[in-house]
Amino acid sequence: MDESQKVELKKKIEEMIVKYIQDVKDMEEMTKPVKPENSLGRISRMDAINTKGVLEVSLRSKKSKLGKLRLALVKIEEPGFGDCDNCGNPIQDGRLLFMPESTKCIRCASRQ
Repeated sequence: MDESQKVELKKKIEEMIVKYIQDVKDMEEMTKPVKPENSLGRISRMDAINTKGVLEVSLRSKKSKLGKLRLALVKIEEPGFGDCDNCGNPIQDGRLLFMPESTKCIRCASRQ
């Protein structure tokens, strides 16, 4: 990976981090507890609780991805960034652009 590709990837990671931070804030707001004093019917309340559960899973996923993106932003300056942790071959540029937090090439990742 040459320097211009690193600069482009770093910019993309920074943009993704900003987006994920906003997504996490929004989802945290949506996953606040459903208060019993709210004037919801029984079925509506059950739907709200189910929706909250689904959003909590999505929130955990987004927080995990945000952490991985932050780590990738730090590691991008290290030698060996963009090389597969498993086989040592370069990770495909398209994979890094789509999933900058990737630490394995497509071949090694598909084996798991």
